[in-house]
Amino acid sequence: MPQIINSRCVLAVRDLAAATQFYMDVLGFQRDCGDGVDGWSFLSRNGFRLMLGECRDATPAGELGDHSWFVHLIVDDVDRLHDEVASRGAEILSQPQTRPWGLREFVLRTPDGHRIVFGEPVTANGNKE
Repeated sequence: MPQIINSRCVLAVRDLAAATQFYMDVLGFQRDCGDGVDGWSFLSRNGFRLMLGECRDATPAGELGDHSWFVHLIVDDVDRLHDEVASRGAEILSQPQTRPWGLREFVLRTPDGHRIVFGEPVTANGNKE
């Protein structure tokens, strides 16, 4: 059976240059290829890959209510990542907290209004796995 060997999430953004700058400077992504002149930015951070597509007339994610949730990412040090992106100006919606479902999580909002959850697995007593 053929296997899916990789993926790249796609987000519509209203201002490609500003969104690309945010993902690189605040969230620590790197540009994989291209310069955005074709309306696309191909970015990644570690194994997570992202395409930003400029859609100036699209409804901003911040106006989509519950549909502005973008992705839930599992990381290896959620508190350190929180401190990193917060120090770079990310809009933090919820501080890191241990949840009953076995993850320590925080949520941020991008300038376009997409909400991203970062989580780290923890044991029943709240310790990191």
